[in-house]
Order: sequence, then structure tokens, then C-alpha cells
Amino acid sequence: MRDLTRAFTDAVAEAERLIANPPFAASEQDLAEGFDYLAGSIRSSLQMAFDYDLDHPVLITPTHQYARQGLDNPDAIYFNAYLTGDASYLVTGVRGTTADLSFQVMDGTYSSDGAPSTVAAFDDRELDVAEDGTFEWRFGPELGLKKGSTLIIREVYDDWNSEDRGTIRIQRLDTAGQPRSTPSRERIAKRYGVAAKMLIGRINTWFAFPEWFTYKEPVNTLTVPKSTPGGLASQFSSIGHYSLAEDEAMIVTVPVSECAYQAIQIGSRWYISTDYEDHQTSLNRSQSHADPDQRFRYVISERNPGVANWLETCGHPQGVMMLRWQRLSRDLTADDGPTVEVVPFESLSERLPYFQENQISEVDHTARIADRQVGIARRMIS
Repeated sequence: MRDLTRAFTDAVAEAERLIANPPFAASEQDLAEGFDYLAGSIRSSLQMAFDYDLDHPVLITPTHQYARQGLDNPDAIYFNAYLTGDASYLVTGVRGTTADLSFQVMDGTYSSDGAPSTVAAFDDRELDVAEDGTFEWRFGPELGLKKGSTLIIREVYDDWNSEDRGTIRIQRLDTAGQPRSTPSRERIAKRYGVAAKMLIGRINTWFAFPEWFTYKEPVNTLTVPKSTPGGLASQFSSIGHYSLAEDEAMIVTVPVSECAYQAIQIGSRWYISTDYEDHQTSLNRSQSHADPDQRFRYVISERNPGVANWLETCGHPQGVMMLRWQRLSRDLTADDGPTVEVVPFESLSERLPYFQENQISEVDHTARIADRQVGIARRMIS
């Protein structure tokens, strides 16, 4: 029986070695978080390998607060399904009240060699959504599908505690009504092998990805907003990375944009989100305080500055940053993007033009965290 799982157990051992020797100087906290990241990666790899079925595809949720990857968006629920080239598919559902629902078909998966090409990308504005919220989308070989193509659906919240998830399913039309194949020892061994490749590939991919994009930028800067690499429909993003001393803070100022969704997040050097459930490591528009001049001013720091738009570094003096805009009606320019200033922590009251209006008490901050915990629990992902 040992041979059945050997490929996967060997991959777990190799993944442990990769995490223990990352391509950056890791603190004890970094390593502890890295091994937690490894646990989520093991879980997700097994899920993707064993739920995978080209004859009867299902929408899998491989990325969430317990299985993070690729600087995952704290506001998003991700769904993935594997496709094949010679079949037609039907995606049906009921549109929820979330800020955005987008669809993307890629001709492969992300890897340490690069990103796959996008063959289709759009949001629900291109669907005929009925008054009761129901919709359907049919697609197939006309998209240029091949074995290994991937469907990715993102359902993105603005208000975690008032917006509701929709329902979505996928069906391969030519196999509808047919039973699944009976499990065999050979098939199970093959799936452990697939999970092994996924695990190592996942870790290596997200070591490489920020090197291609994020770390090429000067430290403590954010890029001009541009269309997000990977073909996401109507999304623009701004990326960067920070390095702050304990007595420093970063002020990120960005105009309030006319779009359904706007947000900022910080992440760790593992290129994953940090704890967005129990800490304020991300803020979207409904969670942010806008100043009278219609700008968001965010403070990134380890210490609590007592302002509503504080983003907690949670023990990470270095990390990554990303701003996102979705459901845009026009392209963004530099005037719509963020500006960055690193200042002494003690000077924040002087450097924030509406410092008094941004003040928040410890009691109110605790209430905000409680709201975040409830908002994440409403998604019912575990």
C-alpha cells in the first residue's frame, strides 16, 4: 500500500524543504507561517486532484482563508474547474448580490514557467440575467479549448455582511446522465501523483510570480494602475512591495473611483494574504473611510496609529501590496492611482490632512474586527 501514496508523500517532503529554504531571508515567524501555508497547499492539492473529473467537472474552491495562494483577494471567492477540448459545457446559476462576478477561461494553469493565455474573460454584465437572478452560459470547442484548460470564476464582495453569495454549477453536456467511472487502485495512485505535481508546482509558481512583477518595482512604491495580467475582465490593479522600520509608517493615498469595487491589501513574502479575518490587512471601499476631498488615505504600519484606515503589517516588516478596481467603465490613468509616502510614525498626525476625522477608538476597532470575523463566517468555507 505504501507505493500508492509514495509520489505524494515524497512531494510533501520536498515541499517542506522548499518552505524551509525560501528565496528570501525568513524569520521564525515567516517560517511558522510558511509551514501553515504548506498545510493549506497540501489540502488544496489533494482536493484539486481528487475532485478533478474531466467527464463530470465540478467547481472547486481551492483558495480561501485556510488555503492561500497567489496574493489571494480577501474579498473574493474563487471557483475552478478543469476542461477538455472536445466537449461543450453549461454554466448555470443565480446571481447573488456581491459586487462582481467574473468568468475567465485559460488554456492552462499558472506555473513557474509563466502564466497561461486567456481565451475568454468577461463579467456578468455580458450575461442575460433574469429578474430572479438566474443565468446560463454555454461554451465549448469554439473557444479553442484543450485538455488542461481551466475555468476560473471569481465572486467578489464589497460589503462582507450585507451581500449574499449566488449559486453556480457547471455541467459537461455530452456526459450528462452517465455515471462516474468506478475507482481503481491505478486511478487512485494516478491522482496521488497529480496531487504531488500540483503541490510542488504551486509552491514554485508563487516563489517565481512576484519576482516577475512585484519585486521588479522599487521598494515602497506602487505602480500606475493597469489592466491586471492574466486577462481578468474589467479589472485594473496597482502592485508594489514595502519595507518599513518599526518607527516608520507608509501613507497610501488614492482617489475614490467610480466603480463597483475598489480595494487595497497587503501580504507576506510568501505572496499570500495575511490574516484578513482577525486583523485589518485589507480594506475595500465599504470598509474604508473617505476623506472630505474624496480620497482614501491608508496607513500601513506595525503599530496602531488610531486611524480607521490602518492596515496591520502583523509582524512583517517586508511584504507585498496590491490595489484592485473592478467593473470599471473606463481605463484608469496615473491620476486615478495611488501615491506613496514613508514617514516617521510619530509624524502621522501632521502628515494626514484629515487626521482627526480618521480617529477610531480601540473599542470601535475591536468592533470592526468582530464584523470581519462574522463576514468571513458568512461565506461558510472551511
